[in-house]
Amino acid sequence: MMPATQIVALKMSESLALFSLPLFPLSTVLYPGGTLPLRIFEVRYLDMIGKCHKTGAPFGVVALTTGAEVRKPDNGSPTGDGFAPEVFHAVGTLASITEFSHPQSGLMMIRCTGMQRFRITHQERLKHGLWVADVSPLANDLTVKIPDDLQGVATALGNLINTLLARALPLAQMPVQPPYQLDDCAWVANRWCELLPMPLEHKQRLMELDNPLVRLELVSDLLERSGIAT
Repeated sequence: MMPATQIVALKMSESLALFSLPLFPLSTVLYPGGTLPLRIFEVRYLDMIGKCHKTGAPFGVVALTTGAEVRKPDNGSPTGDGFAPEVFHAVGTLASITEFSHPQSGLMMIRCTGMQRFRITHQERLKHGLWVADVSPLANDLTVKIPDDLQGVATALGNLINTLLARALPLAQMPVQPPYQLDDCAWVANRWCELLPMPLEHKQRLMELDNPLVRLELVSDLLERSGIAT
């Protein structure tokens, strides 16, 4: 992995362009504002996560389209490296480590928060299996107030949060973390996208949408079909 001091950040508009950003391909989609717990035990990620935690640098979460989260041997791999191929989406989300523990040798437990979305412009797999990429930032979702006809979507999410809080769950175990922005289209849509059972490809497409109101409208349709919100 390239040392964190060599991860170059350049000002572009109101965002950061990152070079040699370490990637973590997963079978999930991380949304801005979302939380993601991870159990790290693969050698290729232990060093990367340790350096990110030490320097405060982010890493990128990308959703897999081919391959598994844990690297698997495959002597017939077309890459010739003895491992099954890994392919992932070109749009991902920066992740910032908010909780870190190292309970034993070879194991790290972290919790991270989704930040800005990005698009990969160049990617490279290093010899020990870690992916790094040059990425360009995608614009943050605009703050859009929830319209009256979609208020039921926010109300249903608020009711769910209140139900979970009433069970006195530890905050770390809550699937939705504060601050609760129940008046914002993007925040409400993103939290429902994390909670609703749907194919990974659908979650990815919703995350990539650049209009938070459209994302919320599509979520509303899913909730209506599920009988959760009307």
